[in-house]
Amino acid sequence: PKMKEDNCLHAALICLGMLCYSHAITTEKLNHTRPSLHGHHEKGKEGQVLHRSKRGWVWNQFFVIEEYTGPDPVLVGRLHSDIDSGDGNIKYILSGEGAGIIFVIDDKSGNIHATKTLDREERAQYTLTAQAVDRNTNRPLEPPSEFIVKVQDINDNPPEFLHENYHANVPERSNVGTSVIQVTASDADDPTYGNSAKLVYSILEGQPYFSVEAQTGIIRTALPNMDREAKEEYHVVIQAKDMGGHMGGLSGTTKVTITLTDVNDNPPKFPQSVYQMSVSEAAVPGEEVGRVKAKDPDIGENGLVAYNIIDGDGMDTFEITTDYETQEGVVKLKKLLDFETKKSYSLKVEAANVHIDPKFISNGPFKDTVTVKISVEDADEPPVFLKPSYIFEVQENAASGTVVGKVHAKDPDAANSAIRYSIDRHTDLERYFIINAEDGNIKTIKALDREEIAWHNISVFAVEVHKQHQEAKVPVAIKVIDVNDNAPKFAAAYEAFVCENARSNQQFITISADDKDDSANGPRFIFSLPPEIIHNPNFTLRDNRDNTASVLVRRDGFSRQKQDLYLLPIVISDGGLPPMSSTNTLTIRVCGCDSNGSLLSCNAEAYILNAGLSTGALIAILACIVILLVIVVLFVTLKRQKKEPLIVFEEEDVRENIITYDDEGGGEEDTEAFDIATLQNPDGINGFIPRKDIKPEYQYMPRPGLRPAPNSVDVDDFINTRIQEADNDPTAPPYDSIQIYGYEGRGSVAGSLSSLESATTDSDLDYDYLQNWGPRFKKLADLYGSKDTFDDDS
Repeated sequence: PKMKEDNCLHAALICLGMLCYSHAITTEKLNHTRPSLHGHHEKGKEGQVLHRSKRGWVWNQFFVIEEYTGPDPVLVGRLHSDIDSGDGNIKYILSGEGAGIIFVIDDKSGNIHATKTLDREERAQYTLTAQAVDRNTNRPLEPPSEFIVKVQDINDNPPEFLHENYHANVPERSNVGTSVIQVTASDADDPTYGNSAKLVYSILEGQPYFSVEAQTGIIRTALPNMDREAKEEYHVVIQAKDMGGHMGGLSGTTKVTITLTDVNDNPPKFPQSVYQMSVSEAAVPGEEVGRVKAKDPDIGENGLVAYNIIDGDGMDTFEITTDYETQEGVVKLKKLLDFETKKSYSLKVEAANVHIDPKFISNGPFKDTVTVKISVEDADEPPVFLKPSYIFEVQENAASGTVVGKVHAKDPDAANSAIRYSIDRHTDLERYFIINAEDGNIKTIKALDREEIAWHNISVFAVEVHKQHQEAKVPVAIKVIDVNDNAPKFAAAYEAFVCENARSNQQFITISADDKDDSANGPRFIFSLPPEIIHNPNFTLRDNRDNTASVLVRRDGFSRQKQDLYLLPIVISDGGLPPMSSTNTLTIRVCGCDSNGSLLSCNAEAYILNAGLSTGALIAILACIVILLVIVVLFVTLKRQKKEPLIVFEEEDVRENIITYDDEGGGEEDTEAFDIATLQNPDGINGFIPRKDIKPEYQYMPRPGLRPAPNSVDVDDFINTRIQEADNDPTAPPYDSIQIYGYEGRGSVAGSLSSLESATTDSDLDYDYLQNWGPRFKKLADLYGSKDTFDDDS
């Protein structure tokens, strides 16, 4: 059936195309093959005859139908000039867009044909230029002129939607005619020619729920009260048809998926009227008992439900919270339970929507209630003390076995098992207390001292006799009551100072006391002197009645020569019952003071000043003693130096005797940097060179003939002279005394003679020549000349 319909449509298009083609040809002949006018005269003003030249041929626009598929080329039109007598001397030429490719002209007849199928949607018109010329000379007979070939449209393009699929949302229960979405299609055909591009919209699928406006493509709701909970998604097919929707028009379709969005139009509902729950009496507050859930078919915030307890005998014992992830009401324990007291509870729970839409308030009420019954299960509970904690008091120094107090616990279960008590020894490491396991009486084991521990905090266990795992624990605080068993003492280790020039009734120290007992058995302190020294001639005591006392001088003046130290006993009593007292000794030292009473000295060495020697004399004696000590030390040092041997033993290191002078010469090229005369005679012109490392016992006068000339600059002669002097010097020690001169000579095969550098570095030099340098270099020759032999032996 579809193929038959396509064949009929094709036949209709061919007929329509032939009709249009015939109309175009007829119009073309009427408009374009007009004879030219020659010799038309027009009489102007003042009798002047005007001549107006007419064109030899007239052109306009040509039409050619698109998509022509016939066997022969389509005749577009014919060009003809009045000067064409038909003898073939005129040649027609065609140029411009598509000339020679799409459009060809018969140069004799002027007929223009289209050799290819044209598509208006690709190109709607072509601009061409025509000209008539002489065939033999190609001389233009007419001026060139342009004309247009328009491609005439046929309905060959179906409508196309902008999108293949559309998605839209509309709230459920929307009124009829509510706009959902607008779909738009376009047609590539010419909208100015015929009805090829005139579109009409219609709905193919989706009725009776939705409709579409034929001219605009707007989709609207067609049914009232569409319920999302019944059906959430709809698939609608929209058709756009050209030719105004008439028979023979082309069409295109698109799919539209319409989703109903949720509104709060459903109240929550419990699936059952009663919930049964149970909980153990051993449960702790905050423990979950059970859950209830009201179903709301709405989604999102429209389906949110909040739970509350609105009635029941368990309102104070239980509570309910909302789990917004599961939309459940969680029943939790609020207080401790006791099976023996109450075995069941009843609650009335309400579930209500959080967000209510005023448009659908008539569908309410948006809440529901349910009854929750909770039964309490019996549990094997541990013993329970009658009090959460106990506080007892006991006097310190109480006899062993004194009763402190009694704790009591019971088994809350119906069995009412017997209870046994014990003390947690981790809280009573010193074992001050003991408890009667059967009745819970706590007694002391040994005497208590409040000054050591004022409070004892212990823990008492209670366990069932037949169920040792059931255990309870209670804290017990025992306060030790103070007894006046400590006498007051000095608050600090006092040491008083009194001036020799002190006046009678002069205060020189204030003392206070301290008592380890409680304040009730401590202050007020009473200070006094013992009865046997109450008439002490030197000092007296004044109680200030503020727990302090002042010590005063009873007579004028003291003498350190006679007595520099006094011991004053002081009796201190407390205010306890019975009162306690102690005797404390105050040390009083006699000191020298200035006229203002400031201490100068409390030492006893000044007592001997009256023996006939003044301070200056004592200082002079001490200075003489120091001088004598210095002389003795110097004498001993010199004697030791004379006894030291001048021979260096084998084990001593010759490098210990190196004397270094930090004078550096300017090199052998620099003759002005250092005067050689300084080396020749550093101590004067007499030529005597004192040894700086030892003190010679007698003077040696070198031979005058061996001293080089004062102005000589021959270093070799200078060194040889010095070596000869050293070899012949009887005062020189037998060990090497290396002298370093801050002058660099012309060079030597021996290089540096420093034993410091040669002893710490590996050198390839041959030191055998040291054997030829004389006895002064024998030590160096022994150290370095036998290196190879030593290496071979090792």
